[in-house]
Amino acid sequence: MAGERDRAEGTVDEMKGKVKEKTGELTNDDELRARGKGEQLKGKGEKAAGHVKDAGEKVKEAAKDMLDD
Repeated sequence: MAGERDRAEGTVDEMKGKVKEKTGELTNDDELRARGKGEQLKGKGEKAAGHVKDAGEKVKEAAKDMLDD
């Protein structure tokens, strides 16, 4: 579907962010911890965008089916 790539990229960014956040916690690096949290939010946004794209595709297909009938 249309949003698959966005969701996959979002998952990768979330995972990278979690690693950065944990590394920041272990090294007492507040900046790294904050960057990790920011990257996690970016990932969540990308995943949400992927879901929106998929929903839009479903609406488009349903409208097309209604018009074809």
